[in-house]
Amino acid sequence: RTIMQKYAQLIQLDVIDAKTKELNEKELMKASQFAAALTLHVLSELFQSARKIMTWLGECASLISQAEQPVSWITPLDLPVVQPYRKDSAHVVRTLTQKINLFDNSTELPISTQKQKTAFPPNFIHSLDSTHMLLTAIEMDRRGLTFTAVHDSYWTHANDVPIMNTTLRSCFFELYSQPILEDLLDSFQIRYQHIDFPPIPERGKLNLAEVKQAPYFFS
Repeated sequence: RTIMQKYAQLIQLDVIDAKTKELNEKELMKASQFAAALTLHVLSELFQSARKIMTWLGECASLISQAEQPVSWITPLDLPVVQPYRKDSAHVVRTLTQKINLFDNSTELPISTQKQKTAFPPNFIHSLDSTHMLLTAIEMDRRGLTFTAVHDSYWTHANDVPIMNTTLRSCFFELYSQPILEDLLDSFQIRYQHIDFPPIPERGKLNLAEVKQAPYFFS
């Protein structure tokens, strides 16, 4: 999973904060910040390949947005995605009774490089998550089985859970056996020919086929 630095740090702060009630407020904040940073450092060491890929996605997004282009891509199900992040223009309207903020979200506004960069890694991963969900839904429908989902929580009737478990694992294997990052880089190079993109990071050593036999996979 993509671990966004700021949000992950806040989550770690909450978790650790709940376990250190005996400290005073000043000590608690310092201890929580230290423990949160240490936890994130350990996660980075455990998931080095994922971190490198996340960094690569951010670098690509930064190069595209610096060229005043929104980051866009096409999912494995051929769904086009365009990030809308721009430098919103705010206007304040003052009346006798209140102040109203009006925001211009025109596509003619300048690109927000920072938002494009930080949002792309999680957005890209979410687009793959949704692709996996749709592939599972399509296969379950083909089998004539009930299926519903919220993000990565998949449901069906209790009697059909074993079939759903097999289906979602096979769809996951099918999806990630594709050259997803290579296809993404190819599409970037075709659309943004003036940009010199960095090479794709080296992959980890996970045997993807093991997913099919994993006892714990989705909730």
